[in-house]
Amino acid sequence: MSQLPIRSSPKHCGIKQGGYLKGDNYNYSAYKKLFYFISSLVLSLLSLAFILWLIFRPSKPHFNLKESDIYQLNLSASPQGHLLNSTIQITVVSNNPNHRVGIYYDRIRAYASYKGQQITVEAALPTFYQGHGETNLLTALLSGDWVPVPPSFGDQLLLHGQMVILNIKLNGRLRWKVGSWVSGHYHFNVDCAAPMPLDLYAVPVSPPAASSLPTSTSSNYRGLPCSIDL
Repeated sequence: MSQLPIRSSPKHCGIKQGGYLKGDNYNYSAYKKLFYFISSLVLSLLSLAFILWLIFRPSKPHFNLKESDIYQLNLSASPQGHLLNSTIQITVVSNNPNHRVGIYYDRIRAYASYKGQQITVEAALPTFYQGHGETNLLTALLSGDWVPVPPSFGDQLLLHGQMVILNIKLNGRLRWKVGSWVSGHYHFNVDCAAPMPLDLYAVPVSPPAASSLPTSTSSNYRGLPCSIDL
């Protein structure tokens, strides 16, 4: 059987000098252009997002205590300890200082505390949307029934003389709205110091089995600023 000679063609398989295929250079150039395009697109989007953030970055909402009324503040002593019954009405002003950003308040709770101790249960306030530059009044009736307090609680109130400072606390979750875009949830905490005048002339220093501390005390404020953590 005769053997046929095999000749190599100079164009066989598109081989060029150096051992590379002709298509390799084309693929490398295409990948390089695609990489540059994606990099430029991502950089442009990041730059746009940063510019929009500078323009629309939201400022914290403002809260001011407008009014607080103590309807009941009764301290009872028993073998189990001292128990406090309280009823407090509050009015807080909420303002959105942003001109391009709205706020969704998806959860709001309020309670009163004295010297770091919660003296009422949390009250739920209605959820709402606050538009650009809008102001809303938030009212809540806070109450606490048979809340355990230290034996020195009554004496601490008496030491303040005719003024006691309660703290009105609000907390919850909000979302920012810019155009049709809505952010995720952000947790916020509001603390309002509420100076309350007391009439203690009939209150003994050591309360008996049932002592009535000041009742029907009202305080009106001209926008007493509250602190907010967001």
